[in-house]
Amino acid sequence: MSGRTRDRVCPERTCVGCRERSDKRDLLRVVWVEGRCVPDLRGTLPGRGAYLHPTPVCLEQAVRRRAFNRAFRGPGPFDTAELFQRVRQIEQETP
Repeated sequence: MSGRTRDRVCPERTCVGCRERSDKRDLLRVVWVEGRCVPDLRGTLPGRGAYLHPTPVCLEQAVRRRAFNRAFRGPGPFDTAELFQRVRQIEQETP
């Protein structure tokens, strides 16, 4: 290449709550750990992941639609208390 840097394309994922596609970096990865939906802030936890906009609206839609049951291929119900707490914390931190 002649001195130019290539633009990197950010992969897209679909939010399990609102079903809209967004850049992966704009979504929160959620993994299933021993019956709990755990936020994967660094994106390094092992296992199957589901992606979610870090907003209470999308999280509530995902729970209501049982999207985590489909994403994690399990019967549920999944404990989402830790996830709700983290989403509220993220919402307070954003300007």
